[in-house]
Amino acid sequence: MSMLAKVYSSATLGVNAYLVEVEADIQQQLPLFVTVGLPDGAVRESKERVTAAIKNSDFIFPSKKITINLAPADIRKEGSAFDLPIAVGILAATGQILRDTFDDFVILGELSLDGAVRAVPGVLPMAMQVRNNNGIRGIIVPKENASEAAMARGLNVYPVTNLKETVHFLEDPTSIKPFELDIASVFSSSRHYDVDFSDVKGQESAKRALEVAAAGGHNIIMIGPPGSGKTMLARRLPTILPDITLEEALETTKIHSVAGILPGNTALIATRPFRSPHHTVSDAGLIGGGRIPKPGEVSLAHHGVLFLDEMAEFHKDVLEVLRQPMEDGYVTLSRAMTSLTYPASFMLAAAMNPCPCGYFGDSSHECNCTTAGIQRYMSRISGPLMDRIDIHINVPSVKFKELSAESSGEKSELIRSRVNGARRIQLERFAGEKKIFSNAHMQSKDIRTYCPIDEKSKSLLNLAITRQGLSARAYDRIIKVARTIADLEGAANIDVAHIAESIHYRSLDRSLWL
Repeated sequence: MSMLAKVYSSATLGVNAYLVEVEADIQQQLPLFVTVGLPDGAVRESKERVTAAIKNSDFIFPSKKITINLAPADIRKEGSAFDLPIAVGILAATGQILRDTFDDFVILGELSLDGAVRAVPGVLPMAMQVRNNNGIRGIIVPKENASEAAMARGLNVYPVTNLKETVHFLEDPTSIKPFELDIASVFSSSRHYDVDFSDVKGQESAKRALEVAAAGGHNIIMIGPPGSGKTMLARRLPTILPDITLEEALETTKIHSVAGILPGNTALIATRPFRSPHHTVSDAGLIGGGRIPKPGEVSLAHHGVLFLDEMAEFHKDVLEVLRQPMEDGYVTLSRAMTSLTYPASFMLAAAMNPCPCGYFGDSSHECNCTTAGIQRYMSRISGPLMDRIDIHINVPSVKFKELSAESSGEKSELIRSRVNGARRIQLERFAGEKKIFSNAHMQSKDIRTYCPIDEKSKSLLNLAITRQGLSARAYDRIIKVARTIADLEGAANIDVAHIAESIHYRSLDRSLWL
């Protein structure tokens, strides 16, 4: 005689989720526990956790043949979120739970050996998918994931702590009240940064360049000797980016949840992410991938900043894979069985020394590098990649007088207010464009449409290109950055002063880059 029960669960595929039917079939045969439906190692090992959890929760574990099927069977399943629905399915198939009590619930959770329910990754996209299914009454999740799941507005979320509590709830749905969360309050209270631009002494020119970069969404590279403050400045760049919207925060949280790096009991990432991978990172770690693909650093930096410190130390082939996501704003990972797309709309900030020893051009230290050595060092970054970086600035060593000054610079909040104003101007300007949201996204044809310049500006540009050694590829970038500088001032047209400041932000074209 065969006994069958079916429980609904969910799994992620990319940054989205899909419904999984967990079928438990028990037959009068020799004891055996089989899991089918393309399970990975963690799913196959669930039989040990489920067996112990059922016994240690004072339920009866059947000494029969148990077959667990995870449908759809043609998609590989991973992780431990199926532990709880598998246990519920076994208890229902053996008559320890009525089978019609959980038909309209989705169940998620990892089981410990004593029956406790542990948190699992990817709950937010799963909850959003469940919310869009009209036949589902609610979602049962580990208590630690309740606030994350509640961000899917309009869905009843029921937090549980152990297998016993789950069974009791399924028998009496009034025993646990739906988890409630004030999303607006969570969003407003979480929008806090631990660092501020006022912490940085000196470097006013670099601060101005970072403000321009933030206002137009421009990628930026900082060149300077060790200890000049490049990393300190970059870490504060997210604090002056435009205020993150709730939709952007939800999308960012989804990615971090799928990657399994969302901090415990965190409902929402309400600040711009800042990712700083080490220069030994692999291309899969940067872009994403693996046997079962996971989002990489470019996706974890979505709506925020990807900072590459010591950029010239990164492997060249790793840097080259950045070109496509920088251009398109997303990453597509193609595998034999599936193709996944992860969002990757980030702002690139990079820092590097001007030479192998780090002190080329520094007045307080002597550089012992040869000209050929400096050129080899700089050539580690390819021309096509540099084409996607609009602003290059020198960050010299900070003088003692500036370090010892008691007065601090502007606070991030004040700078961010100017950046927000410039972004509003750009959103109005590009309201009719589908793929342009800031000045950095403009192509050559858009520059001709939205960035007319007068004769004085053209003369200055011609002078810069012919006499100062600026490359031809710098032409469009100078105009784009000048448009952003004008937006920061609220100017309707680009004038010669805006062009002059923009030319100043092409230091690699003038001196080091060939």
